Amino acid sequence: MKTWTKDESGQSTVEAALLLPTVMVVLALLLQPACLLYTRSVMGAAAVEGARVMATGVGGEQGCEAYVLRRLEAVPSLSVFHAGGAEDWEVHASHSEDGDRVSVEVVGHVKPLPLFGAVVSALGTSEEEGVVLRVRVEEDVRSSWVGGDYGDWVGIWG
Repeated sequence: MKTWTKDESGQSTVEAALLLPTVMVVLALLLQPACLLYTRSVMGAAAVEGARVMATGVGGEQGCEAYVLRRLEAVPSLSVFHAGGAEDWEVHASHSEDGDRVSVEVVGHVKPLPLFGAVVSALGTSEEEGVVLRVRVEEDVRSSWVGGDYGDWVGIWG
């Protein structure tokens, strides 16, 4: 004779119903920061490489911006990584007034997962396209320890 207190036939279903949402929330907690970190690291690397291109003077500002946009193609066109596709990237490259520094700024948007939209929006600037990711890099055209100018260096080698 069976009693209902000793019957364990539905126990795994109840455990799964309690455990599955918890596991999904934990995965989402790990996924969103990983996506943002990947996007920012690609943006930072592209901006640094663009600053190097800008410092060499090859291609000018338009060439630098095109180079950075090619590097940004490594970011998947998913809204968790980058919203808006290739048209949404903003790249601004410029020389300082005295010509000794270059700067490259990359701006993009991310639409966070629904659960984390409020938290991510509170931490960063939010616009209609999504949360704004911005990376700015400034570098010297030539290191301070290098003496003379380009003509002096060419003169050394004859």
